[in-house]
Amino acid sequence: MLDLQLSGGIARLTLDRPEARNAVPPEGWRPIAALAERALADGARLVVLAGRGGAFCAGADLSEFARLRGDPDALRGFREAMCETFDRLAQLPIPIVASIDGACFGAGVALAMACDMRIAAPSAKFGITPAKLGIAYPQGDIHRLVSLVGRGQAARLLFTAATIDAAEAHRIGLVDAVSEDGGGAMFDAIIANSAASLAALKRGIVLAAGGIHRDVEQDAEFDALIASDEMAVRLRALRNGR
Repeated sequence: MLDLQLSGGIARLTLDRPEARNAVPPEGWRPIAALAERALADGARLVVLAGRGGAFCAGADLSEFARLRGDPDALRGFREAMCETFDRLAQLPIPIVASIDGACFGAGVALAMACDMRIAAPSAKFGITPAKLGIAYPQGDIHRLVSLVGRGQAARLLFTAATIDAAEAHRIGLVDAVSEDGGGAMFDAIIANSAASLAALKRGIVLAAGGIHRDVEQDAEFDALIASDEMAVRLRALRNGR
């Protein structure tokens, strides 16, 4: 249900279960993080997470819920697998961007929120629907949602379980841009920049999201990058109009 393609430093990690609108079964969560980490090991400098067949991700596979109800260990394992996956993606030391087309619902929204950015096609639709099913949303996912859209908008999305379009998702901050090309120009801009800088900036964003204002290691990395040979080469290129 997953496809990974690496080209030019960009890893395209695609959910490939279109017959189920890319809904993820319980055993399918951890492989998403594992493939993203493999892309990093293989030299990727950017991971683009997308879905195949006109949907990003319809969420967790609801057909599995009846089985989970009767097995407390499996139910706990399902929740832990999702939470672990989202945390691993959020901590990936290179940028990861969700490129969202079509349906993005439930745990699919949580998957997108674990990425650094969310780029939506105009046709994208979003809904966080646990209240319709009589269930809740893991606390880590609620925290990410509130951090992105604020308490009031998070309450609106969760309490109403309403579906919103890409323009509304952009307006409230759930997505960062609406793009006809799925973010291709942005991906090119990211990959043109320094890998070392991207790694340092990603780490700084993760620290800031955790409420950390100062960090000795981050300060040392700032100093080291200014003193680096790459910085000197890039500065010369900038002065020469390149």
